[in-house]
Amino acid sequence: IQLTESGGGLVQPGGSLLLPCATSETTSHWYSIGWFRQAPGKEREGMACMKSSGDELYYEPSVKGRFTMTRDTAENTVYLQMNNLKPEDTAVYYCNIGDAWGQGTQVTVSS
Repeated sequence: IQLTESGGGLVQPGGSLLLPCATSETTSHWYSIGWFRQAPGKEREGMACMKSSGDELYYEPSVKGRFTMTRDTAENTVYLQMNNLKPEDTAVYYCNIGDAWGQGTQVTVSS
């Protein structure tokens, strides 16, 4: 499976971004889908995870209430809606299914 993230960019604190992750095949038979991020000098960390059934979601505490993960099964796309962004959200964001990773998309939160 191939994953392609997009939607990153420069945004001011308090702003919003929507990150799509396009998948090359249906995600319904995968156990889970996740969003991760990696800031400079830090390890990659998990932000949000969704079971393939779509009925269970996990959010890392620092983003819970600000980030929302959804998916469009018809379009084979998973989304990460990020609201009330903070400078500490600056990182490269990746989506993940099994052993597959996208190339990442850079999100920079700065005034």
